[in-house]
Amino acid sequence: MNYWPLAGIAIVVLGFALRFNPLLVVVSAALATGVLAGLDPVAVIEALGKAFNDNRYISVTWIILPVIGLLERYGLQQRARGLIEGMQGATMGRLLVAYLAFRQLASALGMKDIGGHAQAVRPLVAPMAEAAAVKTHGDLPEDARDEVKAMAAATDNVGLFFGEDIFFAIASILLIQGVFEAAGYPLTPLELSVWAIPTALAAFAIHSWRVLALDRRLGRAGQ
Repeated sequence: MNYWPLAGIAIVVLGFALRFNPLLVVVSAALATGVLAGLDPVAVIEALGKAFNDNRYISVTWIILPVIGLLERYGLQQRARGLIEGMQGATMGRLLVAYLAFRQLASALGMKDIGGHAQAVRPLVAPMAEAAAVKTHGDLPEDARDEVKAMAAATDNVGLFFGEDIFFAIASILLIQGVFEAAGYPLTPLELSVWAIPTALAAFAIHSWRVLALDRRLGRAGQ
């Protein structure tokens, strides 16, 4: 048995330990593994290119993140705060309840990646919620600002978690179906999705109450 191809693992470990560029380390390890396994270098590069092309839809997520970082660098959060400050009647509670409804509805339609902490909460939702809280209740201490940001992140979590199960083609529904079928209860994904609606409505009501309660508590603390 030829153990030389396993040298790629050593390259990865050593490269990460020495804090080299991760992309360079991984590509070098892949090339070394292929060559040591007896493949032509050109064939190894072709295999890497084919794997990237076959899974390019996964890579799109990582391409979006640098774009969001550039937008933040050039004032995305400031623009979001300015937008809220210029809106009449905008409060932290109303904003987060509206985002919760949007997140649940989008997830229920299968668009679960339309929001998220990195894509939406950090650059947009959290700064807007913080600006709305300051506009309504005046300047807030740092711990209160952190609480508003945490509530924005929690709103995204609740909206996604309880909304996505309404979409019958989601992996979680298929997993639940498999568990029930193994236990002798054959159910279709659509039946499971329908029964996820009451839970989603209850989650919306409970979390909306939590958001509005936080808004009221910030108001009492600012008086």
